[in-house]
Amino acid sequence: MFGIVRPCSHRLSEGLKAEWMAHLCGLCLALRADHGQFARVVTNYDGLIVSVLTDAQTGTADAARRTAGPCPLRGMRTASVAKGEGARLAASVSLVLASAKIRDHVADRNGLLRRRPVAAAARKVAAGWDRAGARSGATLGFDTAVLVDAVDRQVGIEELAGPGTPLTVITEPTETATAAAFAHTAVLAGRPGNAAPLAEAGRLFGRLAHLLDAVEDRAADAAEGAWNPLTATGATTAQARRLCDDAVHGIRLALREVEFADSALVHVLLVHELRRSVDRAFGTVTCAHQGHGAPGHGQPPQYGQPPQYGQQPPYGQQPPYGQAPAGVGPYVQGQQLNGPQAPYAGGPVPPAGTGGGHGGHGGGSGGGEGGMPHFPHQPKKPRGFLAGCAVFIGLCCTCQLCCASHYEGPWSRKKREGCCQDCDCGDCSGCDCCDGSGCDCCDCCSCCDCG
Repeated sequence: MFGIVRPCSHRLSEGLKAEWMAHLCGLCLALRADHGQFARVVTNYDGLIVSVLTDAQTGTADAARRTAGPCPLRGMRTASVAKGEGARLAASVSLVLASAKIRDHVADRNGLLRRRPVAAAARKVAAGWDRAGARSGATLGFDTAVLVDAVDRQVGIEELAGPGTPLTVITEPTETATAAAFAHTAVLAGRPGNAAPLAEAGRLFGRLAHLLDAVEDRAADAAEGAWNPLTATGATTAQARRLCDDAVHGIRLALREVEFADSALVHVLLVHELRRSVDRAFGTVTCAHQGHGAPGHGQPPQYGQPPQYGQQPPYGQQPPYGQAPAGVGPYVQGQQLNGPQAPYAGGPVPPAGTGGGHGGHGGGSGGGEGGMPHFPHQPKKPRGFLAGCAVFIGLCCTCQLCCASHYEGPWSRKKREGCCQDCDCGDCSGCDCCDGSGCDCCDCCSCCDCG
């Protein structure tokens, strides 16, 4: 599974979680029904948004469902899954965009794709997916030529890009492709007036997806010598973050102009989860169940308390040598006279039981948060296309994609979580404007007046 919109299940109410899973399974089964078993490998979190948008405009979610048989990815349970034109359009778009991803890997000569026979086989698979996507898109009145054209133009744009090239020039083909897909959901739903604002939302979503992918892959691309838009243009992280924040805000404004029959899931995915995706990519905030989102994350540690994960005491705020911070006993040459020994002169004293010695950020074997600073591991090199497919099949057969608490992405090798796992981030509170999903930014939407 790949994509930038990956909501933790705890942030969805039971109703919205079931709805989200219905669209995810519906996309997977639509790919199998129209294009064969192997096509299911292109199932992705972002593609199902096309299906979600279609259902949200028609308001016929119950009528557009069917009961699917047992599946290993659902722990051999049956489920109600989405069917109809929205799921089929999502399948068509996913095939063409997955084809683009393969071609991009071939052009960058990633992993096994450096070998000519493997690259030739990958190009053949990509061409087949292009044709399959075009066939299914034509039955829905959607011309996938705009997607294929965007893919073809992307290679030329990247070849011409250099220092100083605006990032928006590089993201333009992706923006055009996603704008066309989002706008066509209005046609399928019989709401042509929604096409313009949805096209704008899709354009900004494409920009966001392209930039976040570049940010997350920057270190790995540098290690492999692969092309990356941020490195090629010399853009800073701050510039990329500004564009991402503007895109999230623009999507929020565009969605206000769309007439929905039921906007709850759309609002959660394209307002709340997109914002979290940006924070996750730039490392500013994550979920507490991953050990990063505990209360106080992002704030300077207080004296007498261990720093949060990934943080170090801020420079310039340590007490002078031989002096104690407020509320802590006197120090003499780095030792506290009326309390436990300080690990470093002038440093904050960890509370009892946190483990303040060596052992990374965990502090010896005590599992605390004190101790030596944490040094991030070097990113693992992504797998090639065929190797990733083999790992993906293994994850499917062992149900790890849905049932494992964490697993390694088959292609990216990034840490992922099973889509059926619950977690406790502790940040869900506030209002019930999103069907009890814990909307915490009501000042950004008009779905309720509790802000």
